[in-house]
Amino acid sequence: MRLLRVALVDDEPPALRRLMMALDKEPGVEVVGQAGDGAAALALIRRGGIDVMLLDIRMPGLSGLDLARAIDPREAPAFIFVTAFSRFAADAFELAAVDYLLKPVEFGRLHEALERARQALSSRNARSRIAELEEVVAALRAAEVEPVDSGYAEEIWVPDRGDRLRLPVALIDWVEAERDYVRIHSRGRSFLVRKAIRTLQAELDPAQFLRIHRGALVRRDRIVRLARRPGGPCAVVLQSGAEVPVARRQAAQVRRIIGARAGS
Repeated sequence: MRLLRVALVDDEPPALRRLMMALDKEPGVEVVGQAGDGAAALALIRRGGIDVMLLDIRMPGLSGLDLARAIDPREAPAFIFVTAFSRFAADAFELAAVDYLLKPVEFGRLHEALERARQALSSRNARSRIAELEEVVAALRAAEVEPVDSGYAEEIWVPDRGDRLRLPVALIDWVEAERDYVRIHSRGRSFLVRKAIRTLQAELDPAQFLRIHRGALVRRDRIVRLARRPGGPCAVVLQSGAEVPVARRQAAQVRRIIGARAGS
């Protein structure tokens, strides 16, 4: 197995700790450097000896895009981008980068990304490496569009194994109330946050999230269908397979949402 010399770049210490914890379990991987910003990452690359760089896209100062522009393609490691972009933007990275990971990073996906990097490094020559980086830069330029400030939250900090992670709102599937807390469900995981559901609802864009019950918020584009339950309330079925009960007074609105999507 080829030894991968990996460097980590992220301005959030909890994110770096999570990556280190995951990489400790990976055979054939050696962490040779860490950086908290793009300028320090550039210095790491120029020092040499890096095969793969796990690179956050948005950082203060020199961003991931700025770093890709600044580096000589002949010196460039294989980039695995770590991003809080929603899925439609991340697709652009998949076309050009070795791989991309959505925050919070899942250990299984990190393993897959490292295997792709190992295969790419063993098969490409210097000329294809330069062409690949040029494609990466082009994809980043296309996707690095400043978001319009809607006034609603774009991310939520959640506790996770003693750390705090930045969870993009775009990755939330649904939210349920638990007394003075909310449990936020995202991609098969859940995070307990001390906040009333009505407070969180006020922070989220109503065009994206719907209160279907006094104790439940769901992301509209995660709804697959409305399921009838004999002798009880109906429920929405989400893309994740979760079923969330719908209050009777909200059922008509959910039907309209599903009908409008089917018509489009």
